[in-house]
Amino acid sequence: MNTTAVSTGSASLSPSQRLIAGGLALFLGLVLLAGTGFAGDYRLHNGAHDTRHAMGFPCH
Repeated sequence: MNTTAVSTGSASLSPSQRLIAGGLALFLGLVLLAGTGFAGDYRLHNGAHDTRHAMGFPCH
């Protein structure tokens, strides 16, 4: 019978690295949200319209 060891490969991050990663993720999310929220192209605006209203993001 053969057995295989599986490595999860979980890397531990320092608190400062976690803070930087969280800040970058927050910044990217805000850029995407504002980019679709104030888009001038009607196709992009209408494509995300219902989602924005469901999250309470004003777009009008």
